[in-house]
Amino acid sequence: MSFADLRAWIEALRREGDLAVIDAEVDPYLELAEIHRRVIDEGGPALLFTNVKGSPFPVVTNLFGTIRRVDLAFGPRPEAFMKRLIGALDRILPPTPRALWGERSLLWDALKVGLKQVPASSAPVLGVCRREQPLKGLPALTSWQLDGGPFITLPLVYTEHPMHPKEHNLGMYRMQIFDESTTGMHWQIHKGGGFHYFEAEKRGEALPVSVFLGGPPALVASAIAPVPEHLPELLLASFILGDKLPLVQDPHGPHRIPAGAEFVIGGSVPPHVRRPEGPFGDHYGYYSWTHDFPVFQVSHLWHRKDAIYPATVVGKPRQEDYYLGDFLQRLLSPAFPKVMPGVSDLWTYAETGFHALAAAVVRESYSREAIGTAFRILGEGQLTLTKFLMLTDRPLDLADFGGLLETVLARFKPETDLLVIDKTSHDTLDYTGGRLNHGSKAVMLGVGEPVRELPAVYDEGPIPEITAAEVYCRGCLVVSGASYAEEPELAERLLARLRQRETHWPLVVLADDAAVARGQTSFLWTVFTRFNPADDIYAKTHLSRHHIGYELPIVIDARMKPGYPDELIPQDDIVKLVDRRWKAYFNV
Repeated sequence: MSFADLRAWIEALRREGDLAVIDAEVDPYLELAEIHRRVIDEGGPALLFTNVKGSPFPVVTNLFGTIRRVDLAFGPRPEAFMKRLIGALDRILPPTPRALWGERSLLWDALKVGLKQVPASSAPVLGVCRREQPLKGLPALTSWQLDGGPFITLPLVYTEHPMHPKEHNLGMYRMQIFDESTTGMHWQIHKGGGFHYFEAEKRGEALPVSVFLGGPPALVASAIAPVPEHLPELLLASFILGDKLPLVQDPHGPHRIPAGAEFVIGGSVPPHVRRPEGPFGDHYGYYSWTHDFPVFQVSHLWHRKDAIYPATVVGKPRQEDYYLGDFLQRLLSPAFPKVMPGVSDLWTYAETGFHALAAAVVRESYSREAIGTAFRILGEGQLTLTKFLMLTDRPLDLADFGGLLETVLARFKPETDLLVIDKTSHDTLDYTGGRLNHGSKAVMLGVGEPVRELPAVYDEGPIPEITAAEVYCRGCLVVSGASYAEEPELAERLLARLRQRETHWPLVVLADDAAVARGQTSFLWTVFTRFNPADDIYAKTHLSRHHIGYELPIVIDARMKPGYPDELIPQDDIVKLVDRRWKAYFNV
C-alpha cells in the first residue's frame, strides 16, 4: 500500500496506533528535537506536535523511525516489482512479440509509472500563497545547541538543468533559514542540484529552485535515493507510489510542483553569491562547521490551508535516515548487477553516514578481477565518495558487518589486497581528511579460499600502554589507551609491539573506548567516522615497482583527532526541561 500524500500517511499511522499527538506547547528551538531523539531511541511512534511555539503550523516528525513504519509506508510492492522488472529484462531484450506478451502484466504495471498534469482546482498545495516575508512563522527546527540557526531538515529540493529542462533533480539538501526570505542551500559535492547550479553559474544565470515539503512518502524516498545522475527522481517516486505522480504548474514559478505537497517554496539561487552556513549537527553524529554555500532567495511560498510541516532530526545513528536508507538499498539492489557487471550485491552502512563505508559481493572469475570491479564501484554516482570499500566473492548478508569482516580477514592477503589511495575526494560532512571535501580511500579484498584461521578470544596477555581490549569479531581486536592528544604516536608503538609478539590478530583497531566492540552500530560509527585511510592505517610496508605491499597486523587508529568536529551531545538544561515536562507531552 502506498500513500498519496502526507496526511493520508499520518491518518494510517493514527489508525495503527503508531502516532503520538502532543498538544502541549513545544519550542522548535532544541526542545522538540530532544523529544524526538528520545522517542526514536525507544523505537516509539511518529510524533504530531499541534502547538508549536511561534508558528501556526503543526509539526510531524519520526515518520520513518522504525522498520515497521518504513514497511508500512511503502509496502512490499516496490521491491517485488523491481525484482520482477530486473528479472524480465533478459527475457524481453531484444524485444519480441512473444516475449512482450509473456510479460504483459509487468508492462501494464510499468505503464502506471509517470507524471500527470492536474488543474489548479485539484491541487491542495495552492490553497494559500505568501509573497511578503514568505518564510515567516515556518516552524523550522534548531536541533542542536551549536547549530547556526533553524534549519529546514526535510526539504525536497527540485531543480532542472539550465540547458536541458527535461533533466531534473530532486534531492534533500539542508536549508538554514537566514531571514524571512533567504536560506542557505547546502549543495555538497557530487549532488545533482549542485551540478545544475554549476552549469547555471557558468552562464552567469540564477537557477530556479522549488522546495517541496510533504507530499507522498515516496517523494522523500526518491529524494535521498542514490540513483544514477540522469535517472529522474520524480519517476522513481511514481514507481514507489505505484501510480502517476500528480503535478500542477506553479502560477508564480517555472516548475510543475506536487499537487499534494503541504508546502512549496519557490525562488532562485543567484550565481557567484555565497554566505556562511552552519554549524549543523549532521547524520554523521558530529557538527559540520561553518562554510560558504550558495544562497536561496525565496520569492513565494504555497501551502495547504491546513498545512502540516514535516521535519526530521539527524544525529548519531540510528535515526530516520538509517531505516529509509536500508529500504532504498533493498529496493535498488536488484539493479546493481545490471548497472555494474561483476557486482552481485552492494551495501553502504548507515551507521557510518553511508559514504564512509561500503561493501560488495563481486565476481572473481579470473585473478584480480575484483580490483577492476572496485574501481567501477568507486566511479559510480555517489559511490565515488566512498572512503573505505570492502570486497569479497563469497555470497553473504552484507548488512551483517561482523560476518563480512570475518569473511574478508580469513582471505585477505596483505601484500596484494589492500590499496590506499591518497589525495581523493571525501564526503563534505567527513572531516577526517583535514580539509573540506578532501581525503583518501582504501580498498580491502578478501576473495577465494581462506588463507588463515582467525582468533576468536584474546589470550596474548597485556600490551604496554593498552588499558582495555575487546573482540569485535573473529580476527578483529579493539583496544584502547591514551587519547590521540596525549599520545599521537601510540598507534605506531602498538604496531611495533604487536609485530614483536607475532600476534595472531590480523586487524587491530585503536579506539578511545574498547567497549565500542560490543555492538555493530557503536563499532561502525566510532571506527569509520574517526579515521582517514592515508593517515591512520599502520602496517609494515614494502615498495616494489610502485606497488605498496603490507604485512600483518594492520592497525587502524580510530581515536578522535585534533581538528575533528565535536560529537553531538544534547544541552543539559534542555535535557532537564524535557525530563520535567515528559508527562505533559504524553498525558501520563
